[in-house]
Amino acid sequence: MSWEENTTQAIENLLIYASAKGLIETVDMPYFRNLLLDAFQLDAPAGDIVPMADVPPTATALLRTLCDLAVEKGLIEDMTYARDLFSARLMGLLTPSPKEVRAHFQQCVSQNHPEQATEDFYQMCRACDYIKVDAIAQNVRYFADTPAGRLEITINLSKPEKDPKEIAKLKNAPSVGYPKCMLCVENPGYRGRSNFPARQNHRMVPLSLAGQTWYLQYSPYAYYPEHCIVLNSQHVPMRISRGTFDRLFDFVQQFPHYMLGSNADLPIVGGSILNHDHFQGGRYHFPMDDAKVRCQLKSPVPGVSAALLDWPMSTIQLSGTDEQTLIAEASRILDAWRGYSDAQCGIFAETDGTPHNTITPILRKEGEQYRLNLVLRNNRTSEEHPLGIFHPHAPLHHIKKENIGLIEVMGLFILPGRLKTELAALNGYLTGEKPLVRPAESDPCAKHYDWLTEVVARHGLVQTSAEAEAILRQEVALVCAQVLADAGVYKRDEAGLAGFQRFMKALGYEA
Repeated sequence: MSWEENTTQAIENLLIYASAKGLIETVDMPYFRNLLLDAFQLDAPAGDIVPMADVPPTATALLRTLCDLAVEKGLIEDMTYARDLFSARLMGLLTPSPKEVRAHFQQCVSQNHPEQATEDFYQMCRACDYIKVDAIAQNVRYFADTPAGRLEITINLSKPEKDPKEIAKLKNAPSVGYPKCMLCVENPGYRGRSNFPARQNHRMVPLSLAGQTWYLQYSPYAYYPEHCIVLNSQHVPMRISRGTFDRLFDFVQQFPHYMLGSNADLPIVGGSILNHDHFQGGRYHFPMDDAKVRCQLKSPVPGVSAALLDWPMSTIQLSGTDEQTLIAEASRILDAWRGYSDAQCGIFAETDGTPHNTITPILRKEGEQYRLNLVLRNNRTSEEHPLGIFHPHAPLHHIKKENIGLIEVMGLFILPGRLKTELAALNGYLTGEKPLVRPAESDPCAKHYDWLTEVVARHGLVQTSAEAEAILRQEVALVCAQVLADAGVYKRDEAGLAGFQRFMKALGYEA
């Protein structure tokens, strides 16, 4: 078959997929066929079409074939970024318009079907390849019991690695500054460039939160099911304030089947995007949701129950049915924490006017009851811990060095993709295939050596690679538990509990 015939067949397969997934109507196929022909600079279809027998669950393989054909004809470069840009362009032609998406979402909400609204929007984002379903499926994911509780560990493999040619090209790519960041409302429809992803198949829906316009979208590399992002319509920095609580409660009132939380608003203890105010949420049960109560408190506020959670990250849990009372009390706790110091616990509110204290808030609604977790954070540094006193300490950096954001706070760890190959390489040391001697500094295993010797001392040598893998997975989870312990401002010992209770007593709460 000629290139034209192969391309025509591949286009037809994508149209059948889009129709089956509800992205387009069958009656409109001629229109969408013409759009795709134009993308391939074809004047007309060629050859006989063989109907696709089975519709695949995702568009990944269909898009790979179309990109191969585009490379063959010289329409795009054979580089990952070029393939990604072209794939988004093709799917953007088939994705329902912002107006259609918005109308359907708002119709569902107006008919008191918020779950249907989010479900349909989520499935559309999967079908149109905005959510990278197949890439996400490559991630390593497992659960492990630790002193912190049962943690969820993921090794993030979903973002494709760049080859040296691409890295060199990206290094020389001009800085455009548009959109200002990955969360801005200018992203949907954007064609992308070598150092910024294409977003033709991206859709957002507007929400009214506390009288302001915000937008709901899903994360393209979702870390958990229905991982959504709720973002400010303006490009303004993260700021935890009373307004944060107003918006959290307004959202959860509208979408009670979703939890919603915010990263902290200070460096080190915040997330990776501090320059655009946003929340993250979704329909998922996190390890933190299984945390028991460590200490029930007598609340000074009628209608508000309060407790300290048995969780490595110092967490106040407020419960009640009246959102305005909870908002006012959360705001009072936030304001008090911003200015609170406790030298006995190494907590100082500021250094030379630079603030250190903030909160990571997380909200759920269960029936009529709201459950608000306020996680206390402090971003102070020291000579001993230059990256953060309440941050993963240096001996843990071989596993996790990045900021501990909202998702890790809740017990779901997102570890770097390098760990998959590095941990596989460590297997041999546990089975005795490799002598336990320090590797050369250039060896990726070198950073793990001190930890590895401790692991071998604890477990001894094992017979099989499967046993070694199981041990390493458990030991990685123990590192993650220690990461949470390092990040907790009040430690889970008697002195830590006493310090935590001192802060709460200053607010009128009695143990």
